[in-house]
Amino acid sequence: MNDRYLSVVRTPVGKILARGLGLPVPPRLDRWVPGSRVVDGAVVLGSAPAGRLAAAVERQLEALAVMTVAPTGLGADEQAAALVFDASGIDAVESLSALRDFFNPLLRRLGRCGRVLVLGTPPDAGAEPAAAVAQRGLEGFTRSLAKEVRAGATVQLVLVSPGAEDRLASTLAFLLSPRSAFVSGQVVRVGTGGMTGLAAPYDVEQPLGGRVALVTGAAQGIGAAISRVLHRDGATVVGLDVAARASALRALTDEFDGDALALDVTAPDAPQRIARHLIDHHGGVDVVVHNAGVTRDKRLVNMSSHGWDHVLDVNLAAPLRITEHLLDQRVVHAGGAVVGIASVAGIAGNDGQTNYATSKAGIIGLVAALAPGAADQAVSVNAVAPGFIETQMTAAIPLVIREAGRRMSSLAQGGLPVDVAEAVAWYAAPGSNAVTGTVLRVCGQSLLGA
Repeated sequence: MNDRYLSVVRTPVGKILARGLGLPVPPRLDRWVPGSRVVDGAVVLGSAPAGRLAAAVERQLEALAVMTVAPTGLGADEQAAALVFDASGIDAVESLSALRDFFNPLLRRLGRCGRVLVLGTPPDAGAEPAAAVAQRGLEGFTRSLAKEVRAGATVQLVLVSPGAEDRLASTLAFLLSPRSAFVSGQVVRVGTGGMTGLAAPYDVEQPLGGRVALVTGAAQGIGAAISRVLHRDGATVVGLDVAARASALRALTDEFDGDALALDVTAPDAPQRIARHLIDHHGGVDVVVHNAGVTRDKRLVNMSSHGWDHVLDVNLAAPLRITEHLLDQRVVHAGGAVVGIASVAGIAGNDGQTNYATSKAGIIGLVAALAPGAADQAVSVNAVAPGFIETQMTAAIPLVIREAGRRMSSLAQGGLPVDVAEAVAWYAAPGSNAVTGTVLRVCGQSLLGA
């Protein structure tokens, strides 16, 4: 959908007027183009004393053909494409000053759409109280810094469990590249649960090569974008949607020689039919994406029981039943991934969406409930929580509310369906299996919610 405000304020005259009136001038975001490098430019890598991650990060970035330099290694007129700081050695309140010492002289040299990563240790990883307190402070630092950086830059915190130091390649490739254009102010945990064998090497162009991916609600919108991105990254895509959208679904899957399955996810036998199709036609599945969803928006005092039940059935009950059956029957291969599509509405709530917000908060609960057991099968369970994404659904929102949704984020604009798809593809990559139980907000750091 066309954002007319963006079109105006990105003109020379519009930019002057917007700034004179104190209105936001949203940055132009770079997005991933196949054939691009992970990072186009220098990555400044620094570390607090006794940091345990910098050496592993440097090795993995080198394998991704990413050049790193020391904090004093930038040329006189050179800008940094990214700033990466190993804060794992910060073990007391006093040592948090290392954050200021590293970033203060470098932030003005961060390029347009630059990336900032702070790497730490989960505060609950058995550290002494002083270290746990200091590591918890990293979250406030990164979320605040994400609101200070400009020109499309983003800031993330990656908490790496001891033993997972060599499991960072796919996460680094996602967070440092344009794939994460609409992700900022987020916390990602990289753990060791459920991991087997050596970390999978990350193929920048085809990270999903040889994988089979099921995408529900695939015929249009975000589901279609997810399907295309998973195919772009090498997956064989099984698109699923209701019979009424069978022709659109087939047109989509014909684009990339995929497989179309017309099925209502709320049917009583849907889990069994999906499992049988995946086994008979593909020998199982590696990636399951629960994207199918509906809205029936009304304030609770005006909401019918059907409007409530239908949203909860499609958005939450069906993903839960399907996931439990696929895991119980071992249809999802070891090293596989289950990804739910939640929503910022499930975190912050939304006027007129008690049913929808309940269902999307439930998806976050599904992640928390199923991730530990799925890890025993070496399967990750995560979710993406989109904020304001430019779709047919958001195009129907009243103008004032729509404009507020677009501007009330650190990036001051709506995201695109491809932004959600890129996050799903990151979760789906074999090298991301160490990330589980996570909900990633793809919202441009929305000012609403946690």
